[in-house]
Amino acid sequence: MIGLDTNVLVRYIMQDDAKQSPKATRLIESLDTENPGYITTVAIVELYWVLTASYELTAAQAAQALEAVLRTKQLVVERADQVMRALRLFGDGKADFADCLIERAASGAGCTQVLTFDNKASKYAGMTLIA
Repeated sequence: MIGLDTNVLVRYIMQDDAKQSPKATRLIESLDTENPGYITTVAIVELYWVLTASYELTAAQAAQALEAVLRTKQLVVERADQVMRALRLFGDGKADFADCLIERAASGAGCTQVLTFDNKASKYAGMTLIA
């Protein structure tokens, strides 16, 4: 198994760099279930951010890209179950993806609640507002 940085994923998904995109494509397409690529949750959050902030994809388009990554058999995503649950929670478009993942990761670790000062996270991401 080899780790993949966010920039490799971006080059593969966006196909936006004449030199790096073909290299990313060859690398990712050379992976298989016996020799998969590994993607951390940090890279997943960073990928979402880059796709929406730098490439101006909509939240739905970025979520679709993340779902495709999760479904790709030659890629192993750290805590894939929590990432998928966060995407489902995020699906209504009102919550921030990172907040959803924070809440799902904490819940998966056994936390009874996630406390926040963020009103939006408390309304849409399942967190508890500190009053």
